[in-house]
Amino acid sequence: MNWNAVPGEPSPGEARPMPRTPSGLFPSGPPARPTWREPHPVSGGGVAAGGGLTALWLIVFGLLGHDVPSYAWWTVVAGGLAWLVALTLVRYGDRGVATGIAIVTAGGWSIAAAVLAVRWAQSGDWPLW
Repeated sequence: MNWNAVPGEPSPGEARPMPRTPSGLFPSGPPARPTWREPHPVSGGGVAAGGGLTALWLIVFGLLGHDVPSYAWWTVVAGGLAWLVALTLVRYGDRGVATGIAIVTAGGWSIAAAVLAVRWAQSGDWPLW
């Protein structure tokens, strides 16, 4: 027995215990970097819901047109309104639904542009005015 040893300290020939490494299960201090979480995460269901409703919206407005120019103008108006809803949802609501709205609106406008281009190529006259 070493009478000069400090209580709690191992003797010179004894093995020192290894320091405990925290498992991470219980936080031992502040994290190295802050963790940011998306307030409105994008989900596949939200994208599908926004896309499906927007497709229905564009079809209903497209059916209001009785010829190619009126179909194109109704599609532009319906797409513009859909984009306003999408911008509002990006700021205050579900970003997944807004993504679905934006994707399908772009597709609807592309279809309308293709219909206009075919009519223009057939007639040689710009169909909108």
